[in-house]
Amino acid sequence: MRSPQRPNAHKQRKTVPMLLRKAAQDEAVVARLLPDATMDDVIIGFHAQQAVEKALKAWLAHLGVDFPKIHNLKGLIGLLSAQGRTLPPELADVTKLTPYAIGLRYTELPPSDPLDRTEALRLVQGVRAHVERIIGEEPAGQE
Repeated sequence: MRSPQRPNAHKQRKTVPMLLRKAAQDEAVVARLLPDATMDDVIIGFHAQQAVEKALKAWLAHLGVDFPKIHNLKGLIGLLSAQGRTLPPELADVTKLTPYAIGLRYTELPPSDPLDRTEALRLVQGVRAHVERIIGEEPAGQE
């Protein structure tokens, strides 16, 4: 895998807020669909995963790290770890949302564990709040 590269500052300034807006939109979908028992868990899980993915990518862009086009949350967290950044322990199991990225949307196989919708929303809200706080406190492009 190629080493992460630094995006230009103009692109970075545009990317971070756009990704955070999109993460908030996916979070809103999760919150809205969460109580609807007729809505498939896979759809809710997909939007939860997408919200977390976009928040993590916003954090990486804020740090000046050019991230690959991946949906694997563990991989994104690994890139953050390489920058000396981590999620708080209470958000550590966010990687369990990764299977909802693509695979479960295009198969009829159920996930190995049912989605805990309330927990998924808690993780999404926690990651987004953490990333927004970090971005607000830390100058862009800092290592």
